[in-house]
Amino acid sequence: MKNLAFIIIVTLSMSFTSTAQHINWLTFEEAIALQKKKPKKIMMDVYTNWCGPCKMLDKNTFQNPDVVKYVNEHYYAVKFDAEGNENIKYKGKQYANKGFKPELVNRRNSVHDLTLALQVSAYPTIVFFDENTDVIFPLRGYQQPQQLELYLKMFLKDTHKSMKTQEDFNTYYKAFKPEFKG
Repeated sequence: MKNLAFIIIVTLSMSFTSTAQHINWLTFEEAIALQKKKPKKIMMDVYTNWCGPCKMLDKNTFQNPDVVKYVNEHYYAVKFDAEGNENIKYKGKQYANKGFKPELVNRRNSVHDLTLALQVSAYPTIVFFDENTDVIFPLRGYQQPQQLELYLKMFLKDTHKSMKTQEDFNTYYKAFKPEFKG
């Protein structure tokens, strides 16, 4: 009986420790509302349902424990379907996808007005916003955890504000020592 109890306890503890952590995804409007109460930067994953690299980003980068912990602690994380049907209010304007077709939900659909306003033209794109919801930078393409780490830390600490040239960024890039495990 003692052995059975021990096995149950070990099994339960293993299942709790192996449970994957997840990024606390919000809608854009939820993040903006939270930002008014507690200012933080926003990291927006602009994706589409049909995008292969978007799915890789979800699987390989956004489930990485170091990325999850850092994003949840320092950012409001937003998932935004670039071709979705959500109505969004941002900076006093309403954005929608007037050409959205429900039958194309898992294929190429029309582009959401907010996607166009943010000047996103490739998927995935991670758009970073400051504490006033002003765009800092759209980071295009698939990012591995250590690649994303560079930008997460640079924007969080506002290091980008002191960079005036490409050479300034290159110097930062070369000096950067990633801590996230790949």
